[in-house]
Amino acid sequence: MDAEQRKAAKTRPGRPPTISDVARTAGVSPMTVSRVINGDTRVRPATRERVDAAISKLNYTPNPAARSLAGAEQIRIGLLYSNPSAAYLSEFLVGMLDQASRGDIQLVIEKCEPGGHEVEAARHLVSGGVHGLILPPPLCDSTAILAALTEANVAAVVVATGRPPESASAVSIDDHAASLAMTRHLIALGHRRIGFVCGNPNQTASARRLDGYRNALAEAEIAIDDNLIAPGLFSYRSGLDAAEHLLTQEDRPTAVFASNDDMAAAVVAVAHRHGIDVPGDLSVCGFDDTAIATTIWPELTTIHQPIADMSRAALDLVAGEVRRRRAGERPAAQHLLLDFKLVRRQSDAAPRRRPPAVAARQS
Repeated sequence: MDAEQRKAAKTRPGRPPTISDVARTAGVSPMTVSRVINGDTRVRPATRERVDAAISKLNYTPNPAARSLAGAEQIRIGLLYSNPSAAYLSEFLVGMLDQASRGDIQLVIEKCEPGGHEVEAARHLVSGGVHGLILPPPLCDSTAILAALTEANVAAVVVATGRPPESASAVSIDDHAASLAMTRHLIALGHRRIGFVCGNPNQTASARRLDGYRNALAEAEIAIDDNLIAPGLFSYRSGLDAAEHLLTQEDRPTAVFASNDDMAAAVVAVAHRHGIDVPGDLSVCGFDDTAIATTIWPELTTIHQPIADMSRAALDLVAGEVRRRRAGERPAAQHLLLDFKLVRRQSDAAPRRRPPAVAARQS
């Protein structure tokens, strides 16, 4: 059998792909593929991406029986969530479920209502036998939960915090830089009166985004007007209230930058209700690039936060830490900073130089 025949035999239809097939497609060794599957964070990000792409292309699934024979005890990872944005949570779960299926990881998902029961919920997961816990926002900033997990000696990874803790690993983006980039974008279009809808004050990322907005205005020598900064809670309803405050002012803004897409969508809805054309009379921009950004009209210009990739990376981090603890190591906390991207769609434009559409209709 020549080389071509051997290659054809290895990839013949009907045979499930093997770890060697993945390695060959990604151009790495089978050992590297194994490390990626097992959540070893020492693999370079570019290499991990090639392996993940090969796994997806070949639809490869690790053999649980073989992993058991190799002594790889299944890992139970808990996800504790309390997030008002269904769109954010949906993308987060997609990433986690996809990564868990590749790594023979069992997910235990539990919701807790905000308001003081978070620690009890975390302890309930720990008593149920989870080996590690992932905390998306807003629980990523709960010092009480982290203290309880440290006391229980349970690995934890926080996601999308604006201030990574020393006691736990973290996955985030640079919220300040992202907000700075979006505000600079609006200024470059010619806007000078730019409204801002804040995020929930109980999340550290909210302050980072507000600082980015303020710093971009200061950089452009635009005076900061507190009347143009409205409180929000990362929920659609809070966005409605913020939009009413901003859009009913006598000298209303020509652009509004909201700290997430849910609140930006609410601003667009209120603008439509008041007969304000988006983007002709008002530019509206969001943050996250969740599904709602492309299901409203006009589609939102927004900051793409790689939510699914962040949840995948968080699962890799916590699983890797659990495995190293089992091997007798004492792994140090790690902080992964992923890239963001400004995605421009149809909700922003240069400020109108003619009378606003609503005034024209009334004349």
